[in-house]
This record gives sequence, C-alpha cells and structure tokens, in this order.
Amino acid sequence: MGADVIKIEKPETGDDTRQWGPPFANNTHESAYFLAVNRNKKSVVVDMKKSDGVELLKRLAATSDVVVENFLPGTMERLGLGYEELNKINPRLVYCSITGYGPDGPMSHKPGYDVIIEAIGGLMHITGESDGNPCKVGVAIIDVMTGVHAYGAITAALYSRNTTNKGQRIDCSLLATQMASLANIGSNYLIAGSEGRRWGTAHESIVPYQRFQTSDGFIVVAANNNSQFQSLCKVMECPELASDTRFETNAARVKHRNVLIELLDSKFIQKSSSEWERLLNEAEISNGPIHTLSQAFANPQVVHQQIVQTVQHPTAGSIRLTSSPVKLSETPAKISSPPPLLGQHTRHVLKSYLGMEDAEIETLTTKKVIQ
Repeated sequence: MGADVIKIEKPETGDDTRQWGPPFANNTHESAYFLAVNRNKKSVVVDMKKSDGVELLKRLAATSDVVVENFLPGTMERLGLGYEELNKINPRLVYCSITGYGPDGPMSHKPGYDVIIEAIGGLMHITGESDGNPCKVGVAIIDVMTGVHAYGAITAALYSRNTTNKGQRIDCSLLATQMASLANIGSNYLIAGSEGRRWGTAHESIVPYQRFQTSDGFIVVAANNNSQFQSLCKVMECPELASDTRFETNAARVKHRNVLIELLDSKFIQKSSSEWERLLNEAEISNGPIHTLSQAFANPQVVHQQIVQTVQHPTAGSIRLTSSPVKLSETPAKISSPPPLLGQHTRHVLKSYLGMEDAEIETLTTKKVIQ
C-alpha cells in the first residue's frame, strides 16, 4: 500500500517460512509459502543476539513509523527493544506486538500456532461435517485475520498520531482474533447459551443453504427466503415442495431439514454443475460450483480483476503472485518488488536509511552482526 517495509531476518537461515516446502519456485530454494507473503519487502539480516545488532535496530527504529514484532512476550524487552525503550528513542513510533495469547495472563508464555488456536478457540469444534471429526480451516485463517486486524489497528494509530503527535503500543493476539471472529455463532452462545456445532457447508438457521452433489461435482446453493425457495422448486421441477406445509417457511424448512435435503439431493445429482449453474443463474438464485484452485484462478471474474500478477524474481525468474485485493482509485496497490532474497537489501537499507559508510558496514559484516 506504499509503505517501505523492512523485514529483519536472522543470519544464515532467515525467516523459517523460507524452508517451508515443497513446493519451491522453479527448482530454486524459494518456497511458495515464503513467496506468498513477502512481496514488496526489503530483507535485512541482523543478529539480534549481539549488542551491535540491537543498537543497529534501535537506530532503524528511531527513523521508522512502525515496528511490528511477533516474539513471545518479554523477549523484546530482554533485548532492550521493547516499547518503553523504543518510545524513548522515537515517541512517534507505533509499536505493534503480535502474539499467540496476549502480553499477559496464564497462557501468555505459550507460542501461538494457527492450528492450536483454532482448536482452543472453538473454531475447529464448529468446522467439519456434522457427523465427522473437528477440522481446521483449509488455510491458516487466524494468522491471516490477525494480520488484517493488526493492519487496521496500525492505520488507526497512525491516523491518531496526526492529532496527538504520539505513537502508541498495539497488542494483537491470535486467540483474541479467533474469539472475536466467531461472529454470530459466538453471539448465539453469549446471548442464548446455544452451543455451536458442526454443520458442514449447511447453515444453522437457513435451509436450503449448502453444498449439493451434482452428476460431475458439487454446487453450493443459497435460497435465503421463501420467494427464492419457490423459484428453486420451480427450476428443479418440483413445485409441489413449495406448497408443502413442511417447507412453506424457513422455520419449517429448518425443522424438516433432513427430509427436504434428501429430496433436493435426489434432484441435483441428475444434472451437471454447469447445467445447474446456468438454470439457477437464469432464475437469479445464488449459487456457485465448488472449484479446484486451477478452476478458481481461471474464473473470468478473477482474471478480470487482475488478482494475479507476474513478477520477476532474482533467482526464480518469472513467478505469479496474488496482488492486494483492495482497489484504491488514487493510490492503487501493486507489486512493486518481488519477495526478497535473504539479506538482499542489508547494505542498501543501512546506507539509505541510516547513512552508514562502507567501512562501518564492512566492520559489522566481519563481526557477523549483519549479512
């Protein structure tokens, strides 16, 4: 979104996600995982275990608007890089800590992993088929959502700084994000004591609103009100269901869910996903076939929105990455640089941001403070 992002990495190996493969890009050691989340960043390698490395990071913090860290609580303080210390150097600094469980409390000492948070926070309990075992979401969704919340909080803090001329500390945790993201299911419990359960692709309070198997795949259909249900019955050539007292209202359909779904299942299996998609679209009934990734990326709307961009990587060559999903009219986001090699920008950043001379940089390199 236009910010200069400096990624501080440890010597030799760097970010752990660099090794999270296969797959790797074009027979290199660049993991697809790392490439997915590190575009538009500069890689600087600093040994934070050395006092010279800590002093170097303090100098960078003094010239920065934002610091983001995701160590266990207390780690940055022990290094001399906690909020209180850096705030003395740069009172306008926005300091964002991302942890598993928060800065304090009985679980704050534990490292945070998305799959564990999904389990502890109740998300797995409500994810999966109704007669199956608890499942995690297909991507590390809590990691992603915590990053989005951090982004929003940082933006708000920077906006506040325009008025107060002061930075502030932000604490984001995976667990807090998970609990807040339970949304209406969490509210059902808090307001009515209703325990959540697994519904597969179905909806607890709307029927039909789920996946159906077709002759060649699956399609998801959402009939949100009585009018849409009547249209669905007409398309499926079973108009009698619309006038059946068991299905006349949504409340009735929820009560007789199993009977209705069995009847609809017997109809959907008779045609292909594309046939149903055409018929349902003509009737203006919300639907969508369940796509593989290759089908999803080839979707005409995805192609039209230019969500995928091709960039040139220094060792992997031409690679495809997803761009920002947000479209701004005056300051459009774009991939301005590929994910960096380890330590690719160390010298550039130290010279450009700190005005360091070659001799000083060479000394730090020789002492293995930087790479």
